[in-house]
Amino acid sequence: MAWSSQLVSCRTLLLILFLLLICSADADESIEVKRSLIGFVQQLSENDATLLRKLRWDASTNPCDGDGRSWNQVQCTKRNDSIQVITLEGLGLRGSINASLLCRAPSLATVRLRNNEIQGGLPPEITDCSNLTHLYLANNRLTGSLPSSLPTLGNLKILDISNNDFSGELPDLARISGLLGFLAQNNRLDGSIPAFWFSNFGLGYFNVSNNRFTGPIPQGADKFDSTCFTGNSGLCGVPLVNACPPSPSEKDDESPSLYRVKAVMLSGYFALGLVLLLFIPFTIISKKKRKGNKFIDDEKNALESNAKNSSITNKAGASRSEYSIPSTESAAVVDVSSSLIVLRKPGMNDLKFRELLKAPAELLGRGRFGSTYKVVMSDGAALAVKRIKDGSVPAAEFRRRMEKVDMAPHPNVLSAVAFYCSVQEKLVVYEYQHSGSLFNFLHGNQAGGPFDWSCRLRVAAAIAEAMAFMHKELQADGISHGNLKSSNILMNSNMDPCISEYGLILADEYTTKPAGHITGAPEKADVYGLGIVLLELLTGKLVQNDPFELARWVNLVVREEWTVEVFDKSLISDGASEERMVKTLQVALKCIHTQPDARPSMELVAAMVNAIREEDAEVCSL
Repeated sequence: MAWSSQLVSCRTLLLILFLLLICSADADESIEVKRSLIGFVQQLSENDATLLRKLRWDASTNPCDGDGRSWNQVQCTKRNDSIQVITLEGLGLRGSINASLLCRAPSLATVRLRNNEIQGGLPPEITDCSNLTHLYLANNRLTGSLPSSLPTLGNLKILDISNNDFSGELPDLARISGLLGFLAQNNRLDGSIPAFWFSNFGLGYFNVSNNRFTGPIPQGADKFDSTCFTGNSGLCGVPLVNACPPSPSEKDDESPSLYRVKAVMLSGYFALGLVLLLFIPFTIISKKKRKGNKFIDDEKNALESNAKNSSITNKAGASRSEYSIPSTESAAVVDVSSSLIVLRKPGMNDLKFRELLKAPAELLGRGRFGSTYKVVMSDGAALAVKRIKDGSVPAAEFRRRMEKVDMAPHPNVLSAVAFYCSVQEKLVVYEYQHSGSLFNFLHGNQAGGPFDWSCRLRVAAAIAEAMAFMHKELQADGISHGNLKSSNILMNSNMDPCISEYGLILADEYTTKPAGHITGAPEKADVYGLGIVLLELLTGKLVQNDPFELARWVNLVVREEWTVEVFDKSLISDGASEERMVKTLQVALKCIHTQPDARPSMELVAAMVNAIREEDAEVCSL
């Protein structure tokens, strides 16, 4: 009897051990999947063994192991049993995509291959990745047409194929009812634009500019800016200025009386044009007789007078006015048609200061150091123009700073494409970013995907790394940002943060803040600004004119030992890691220390934020 009991116990123990072995085996990708993914990278990198060692992709290890032996550039499911995200961006990959190998990973949802030199096409086997939700292929050398089977990826949410050399007609991607974004600018695609479910698309998640599309723009696409469609000479309809021609049936329906009405209208327009032709020279002559021969000197008066005539209400409900940028230059100065100093965009070499002043402009915001406008040029190009207040930066120093900043490019710092400086006028020109600012994303003024904790942490790490790079590169020149805040951090088409207005403000202009606050040396002031941005990401609180108010409130709550109360309630409800949010809060508090010398360097801040991000296994879906 005892022997029988012992036998049962042994069998039970063996069964338990067997089940444990099965569970242990299930906690790792199969050897076939690992070998396939390694083969995928080998073909993508043209058998670069150095890259595989750097990535630590080895079939003998667990890709999702949490003890430091896991694969680099992958993220796994919450159970840590299979790969969910592969990120291979900016690695100089020159090979081709083998989707048959890639799609053997059963849980694969996000693939990021941006900013490489990948060649070949997108193979039809990509549809074997049945769980794929995000596919980012921007900034490569991919060619050929998109596979006709692509619409069978029913879970796809974001498809980014921008800045490649894809050609041919698009498959019927409108069949993917859950698609939230399609970016295809700067390719050679032709045919018509599919009738997407545009109501699902957030602003900044759709762009087909600079292709060869033809025909009318689909219904519902008028929610997007015209620059999302420019560069397609065959397109017509709203929001473009060129209307679609009427169909033959519409032409046949026009009666003789309708022709007479049109003739009367044309005559009226001709008469009005003649009056304007006579009136404009008279106005110009009158203005030249005025003392100083100046353009509009008082920006406030210009805004008020223009607001009466052309008020535009944006989606957030704010009233905006459309007019030309007010100039402090005299007519004599502007008449010389001075050229802007072009830094980065060869196509703008012939852009003149006067053309910027004449182009339709929309005021985006006014701050302590100047105003920002959205300007649409005659060719449809959208630019953001920062007009700096008179006297804030001497002309020679301004030029030196612009040229030095241009010599230190970073992907997360928005490069100026041109600038203009004189004794009276200073402008900096950037490419307009349609996706809005970090401020918009945080405070609900920007449509788009979820801005959860993993996305906020990714943005924080990118900002910190970029600022650390710029501080290191420009330390000898004494150039820092000077006005770092969430409204100056823009989101590009890939939903990556881009720091704008770097170096526009001199150190002695911002070391002393309103209400008597001293933020210290230029670099330490930037660290303080980053600390406030981190607090915005953590709390979701609105920062307007006084960032010190947010710092005071957070410090008060933390002193009362109510730390969890500072965090954004939406992050808590989404199940964000309180431990990692507390660690990030500790970094932010170091950055906003009242004593500038006690604040860490930007390099140390970047290292601390990245260390927290490496602990986070969640996937950002932006």
